[in-house]
Amino acid sequence: MKVLVRFFAFTFLLMLSGCIEIIDDLSFNDDGSGTFKYNINLSSSKIKLNSILALDSLDGKKIPSVDELSQKIKTSVAFFKKNAGISAVSVESNFTDFTFKLQCDFASLEDLQRAIRTFIREETKSPLMPELKHDWLSYSGSQFIRSVPLITTKKISEIKFEDRELLKQGTYTSITRFDTEIEDFSNPNGKLSKSKKAMMSRANMYALIQNPNLIDNRINLVKLN
Repeated sequence: MKVLVRFFAFTFLLMLSGCIEIIDDLSFNDDGSGTFKYNINLSSSKIKLNSILALDSLDGKKIPSVDELSQKIKTSVAFFKKNAGISAVSVESNFTDFTFKLQCDFASLEDLQRAIRTFIREETKSPLMPELKHDWLSYSGSQFIRSVPLITTKKISEIKFEDRELLKQGTYTSITRFDTEIEDFSNPNGKLSKSKKAMMSRANMYALIQNPNLIDNRINLVKLN
């Protein structure tokens, strides 16, 4: 779900800062509805980010002010709220420590992915994007499958080489929670909670560039009689 990073107003900060900590948290109800939480922490790079925000432009691109970024986030959230099946949308933006938190409820994964696709196409003004055609999340009630969106790997590859070294200090953590116990999962780096109803996968951001499949997972749930 790192796909959202690229298309919120503070996206450019990620591309310039290097050191990123991301937590992607999905909670499912038995009927397939749930809650999506996405936290981005850039506090380790706040000195660099403050210096960037003090500039008028960088590499020929205008640097927006904090007020402009805040307004853009509000506009983006308002657009996201209009999507069917999406509710309780909220974003917390902290431009002092550079931490950002997105949360929303979804009626189904199809609704969540449709909203993200619509949002990206609106933000980029690109109605045809091959990277958005495949489903990167699916949930049948007894099995959950996730993969890294193709558009994510495409955007990561655009990060400057010198900034990629900074990514070695960053992490991407994926958490998935269910009402039912987990029977097994495919990710060798995954860790199961004591309750057996949640699991976590974590990858170094630099390693994720080299191998986008590091957080891919197939989770099978215990079948209820």
